[in-house]
Amino acid sequence: MEPFTVRHVTLHGHELSYLDSGKGEVLLFIHGILGSHRNWSHLIDRLDDNHRVLVPDLFGHGHSAKPMGDYSLGGHAATLRDLLDRLGIDRVTLVGHSLGGGIAMEFYYLFPERVERLVLVASGGLGREVNPILRSATLPGAEYVLPVIASRWVRGRAESAGRLLSKVGWKPGSDITAIWQGFTSLGDGESRRAFLATTRSVIDPGGQSVSAHDYLPDACPVPTLIVWGSRDRMIPAWHAISAQQAMSQCRVELFQGAGHFPHLDEPDRFADVVRDFVASTRGDQCSDAAGA
Repeated sequence: MEPFTVRHVTLHGHELSYLDSGKGEVLLFIHGILGSHRNWSHLIDRLDDNHRVLVPDLFGHGHSAKPMGDYSLGGHAATLRDLLDRLGIDRVTLVGHSLGGGIAMEFYYLFPERVERLVLVASGGLGREVNPILRSATLPGAEYVLPVIASRWVRGRAESAGRLLSKVGWKPGSDITAIWQGFTSLGDGESRRAFLATTRSVIDPGGQSVSAHDYLPDACPVPTLIVWGSRDRMIPAWHAISAQQAMSQCRVELFQGAGHFPHLDEPDRFADVVRDFVASTRGDQCSDAAGA
């Protein structure tokens, strides 16, 4: 059962789902590829006592519609802007994981006057390197292979193997659990099409094809927190250091031993770090500059 009520809004003829809880400064959480609001929902009651926590499912993911259309970073950023407009929210702190980090940076680049702060969690868009599994989704013919490996038969065999391993003491970590939950969402053609369109918009066979380093140095400085797991096998943690060197007002928190989902590995620490970051930074410099 969902611990919070899933709400729905229609944007450009398609239904977008989201969670909305609390009052105060708005934290907008953006999940990654194959993710959904469930990757963040465990943080809501850790943060909504003095923040308004907004957690959407991107189009193509979770409970949201999976239409034909634009699944680029800019397309997702524009959808989030439209959601904020519909809810009457002017400014937010963006918290983006993986693909969501890339969307957060694109949103900041396109709509800087609406961003208080950036929190980038194992973010895409900060370097070329990415796990070969994601690169394989961009190869010709992936659309024919994916239905086979995501079929009910294959998923059933994998789940049976997992149950057998659990009987001898194996426990899947946060990375495996989250990735598996995402993988199981690919059982229908619309979800697979949206996944391939999203992946191919930011990755090619050689790695990540979109780099924030091309435009962030010219954007209005904004307080930025980068969180990474030291054992991230999807995107290397050293991307955090290169980003810190390229961005002013940037703080890095490395979670030792965590993987690609540090907010799942250490949710209490993650919530504390975000809360401290918001409380200790002033995020209206871009508005000041625009009004000068």
